[in-house]
Amino acid sequence: MLAASDIPNMVASRMDSLPSSGIRRVFDLAATLKDPIDLSMGQPDFDVPEPIKQAAISAIRDGYNGYTVTQGIPELRERIAHSLAEEFDSSTFGDSVLVTSGVSGALMLALMATIDPGDEVIVPDPYFVSYPHMVELSGGKAVTVSLYDSFRLDPQRIADAVTDRTKAILVNSPGNPTGTVHAPEDIEAVSRLARDRGLLLISDEIYDRLCYDGPASSPVRFAPEQTLLLRGFGKTYGMTGWRMGFAAGPTAVIDAMAKLQQYTFVCAPHMAQRGCLAAFDVDMTDQIDAYRRKRDLAVAELADHFEFAKPAGGFFVFAKVPKRYESGERFMEAALAKNLLLIPGHAFSRQDTHFRISYAVDNERLRRGCSILRDLSG
Repeated sequence: MLAASDIPNMVASRMDSLPSSGIRRVFDLAATLKDPIDLSMGQPDFDVPEPIKQAAISAIRDGYNGYTVTQGIPELRERIAHSLAEEFDSSTFGDSVLVTSGVSGALMLALMATIDPGDEVIVPDPYFVSYPHMVELSGGKAVTVSLYDSFRLDPQRIADAVTDRTKAILVNSPGNPTGTVHAPEDIEAVSRLARDRGLLLISDEIYDRLCYDGPASSPVRFAPEQTLLLRGFGKTYGMTGWRMGFAAGPTAVIDAMAKLQQYTFVCAPHMAQRGCLAAFDVDMTDQIDAYRRKRDLAVAELADHFEFAKPAGGFFVFAKVPKRYESGERFMEAALAKNLLLIPGHAFSRQDTHFRISYAVDNERLRRGCSILRDLSG
């Protein structure tokens, strides 16, 4: 029998630079606590609407349990294309639509299909936890551009970061972790930059329906030929575990992503696709209004004690850590001692000066969590 020292390293070297997710670490900590006040979860607290459930259940019973074509069932792709054409008053995308296993799956396909070794992708900071790591796994280099402290998209900072190696810009609005909905004029300026420099503009719009002070502006309106649009069903319809998303954009990019999906995900789950088809006919106004009220509650509870940009979408507050804690990590530890779960800022950023909470919880739990946060701020 071989000794451990004689066994060759079985793990690829690319994994050495890939840390464990800061979010998953908090999830693991949650398992060690008794009935924690969990403000860490980035998913809706409402259940999947009944018509969507029934559509998926009927699909299973009717035998829709095998593979679909890689691009997604035609009915769903047509419904997505029709919805986008109505929204943008255009047939820009035509049938260049790909149904994916979540928006994260779409982003991984997009980066693997477009980024060559050494290519640079500009990523505004703060960012969703996986962005820089996905870029690096694809062989590229993530070039982060700080948006502190306003978290407003800064077209000039992004322009200053463009080099001869820049291949793409990745934007997220409404944003995770900040809840920022970027101003239309800033989206337009970055879109113009992408068009003028021949760059791919990847727009992660997973929270597009969860906007509370007016709709988010999409770069599709300003540079449709340069924009790869990524959206999903998980956040809007409470079906995060179904892992359903889609991509729409330049035909060459969508075709390359579809080719790659053949050899990786194969296709999105068939019965979930049938459920998503039903989702287009479900009115989520009540749930969105409820999250607007939760947003207002969180802001009212915390505004006098923490510095943060008022979130306009999603369901997060990204607040500055009080000076005496020095870092988001230390603040998280202090919160854990009070049985409160939150995410330190370094999970989403090159710096660790903030923390993220989710207000996608019942109001009583949200109030209890905010009360503890106020105590910690003193």
